[in-house]
Amino acid sequence: MGKFVHLHVHSEYSLLDGMCRITDLPKRAKELGMDAIALTDHGVMFGVVSFFEECQKQGIKAIIGCEMYVAPGSRFNKEGRINEDKYYHLILLVKNNQGYQNLIKLVSAGFTEGFYSKPRIDKELLEKHHEGLVCLSACLAGEVNRAILDGDMDKAKEVALWYKNLFGEDYYLEIQNNGLPDQILANQKLIELSRSLDIPLVATNDAHYLRKEDSYIHEILLCMQTGKRITDEDRMRFETNEFYIKSPEEMIDYFEAVPDAIENTCKIADKCNFEFEFGVTKLPNYDVPEGFKTHEEYLRKLCTDGMKERYGENPSQEILDRVEYEFSVISKMGYIDYYLIVWDFIHYAKTQEIPVGPGRGSGAGSIIAYIIGITDVDPIKYNLLFERFLNPERVSMPDFDVDFCYERREEVIQYVTRKYGPDHVSQIITFGTLAAKNVIRSVGRVLDIPLQEVDKIAKMIPNEIHITIDRALEENKELKNLYEENETVHQLIDISKVLEGMPKNASTHACRSCYN
Repeated sequence: MGKFVHLHVHSEYSLLDGMCRITDLPKRAKELGMDAIALTDHGVMFGVVSFFEECQKQGIKAIIGCEMYVAPGSRFNKEGRINEDKYYHLILLVKNNQGYQNLIKLVSAGFTEGFYSKPRIDKELLEKHHEGLVCLSACLAGEVNRAILDGDMDKAKEVALWYKNLFGEDYYLEIQNNGLPDQILANQKLIELSRSLDIPLVATNDAHYLRKEDSYIHEILLCMQTGKRITDEDRMRFETNEFYIKSPEEMIDYFEAVPDAIENTCKIADKCNFEFEFGVTKLPNYDVPEGFKTHEEYLRKLCTDGMKERYGENPSQEILDRVEYEFSVISKMGYIDYYLIVWDFIHYAKTQEIPVGPGRGSGAGSIIAYIIGITDVDPIKYNLLFERFLNPERVSMPDFDVDFCYERREEVIQYVTRKYGPDHVSQIITFGTLAAKNVIRSVGRVLDIPLQEVDKIAKMIPNEIHITIDRALEENKELKNLYEENETVHQLIDISKVLEGMPKNASTHACRSCYN
């Protein structure tokens, strides 16, 4: 069997557009006899860590990437009407650690500097952060293809040469097998450009779903994204059902005339050798005051002063032993700085009379956290276990849950940002998902089922946290009977089960993290 690697793939994190679940992608690749597969979600890298982990489980090589939005001019230009001319698509794949660092900088800048309908970068950023990356010219929305379809081959040549000059042998002209008439024309012209400009070809399929038969449900997903119904004539659609994870045989057969485009997928996969390092904790450096040689010495001073304040001049041997034990574990596991960082911003809040919670969760089991003022719960008095928070036999990053006054919380965030720098403080993302009731209502609207009927079905799903449609069918006999007897309800529930749990939107989590 011939070898082929998919290098243009969208997971559920191409929100309401991609339908390939990250848990299923490497399994499908393995089923089809592939050794590697890429993840290239639209403008984001939300799924790359879990994708890497799932690929490891299946013995599949994970290729980390992103389909970027590139502004036609400056990323800072945000004037005029928002339409397709405000950005082009471009595929970037990570070769090594430098490439990963560059890609995350590009993706971040797309949101913080270039966001205009989409998170956009520009060619200035690409010039700064292209090392360690493989670049593919992307789909019909790529700049080269746009020029081709506009009949401007001089422009197409100019753009292709610009990318070739920047990426060198790591730039490829991307041809696809999706059955679109425009794609067939573009493929012909791309092959001509490849031969005349000596730029290698690469075959992809811009996969948005796993199997061909998933195309109809993918149309439902697109309707959710665009607020359309499946019956709307003007709805966004992919026109063909070819945007799936095709087998190597299918791709090789279609591109029989250009075998180098298939071979290059494997060559690119061989170039891409980035792997995540798990278990490596990276924290900002806490600058101890003058007069202290080490971080351990300063934390020890805070502990000595705090013990006197909490337990008086002569604390019991039990307290002294507990402090020594915790200190040795914290030091051995490398979390001295973590305690100092958390102590510092809580100390700041208290000195500014910003209300701080007494502590909750496993962190309240640490006596050192109590005596230095991170928490206000005495673990000795309430017989709380330190090992629930930090355990040398189960190495994991400790996590203090800290509550600040809602009205003045931003002051603490600003303090941490000033102290460690904006590049060391990050917001944590959270995703809204298509939960059982929500997905039933969303699919029902797209299928144009009367609202009253959809509402009746949704209300049959029990009001339980983490309830699934399958569990609802088991628990509610009336729903089960409707599912088995009513064809419309059957279709509604079957489609909803496929889409259930997928992320539908991203937002900012209530907390923030400090990182290096």
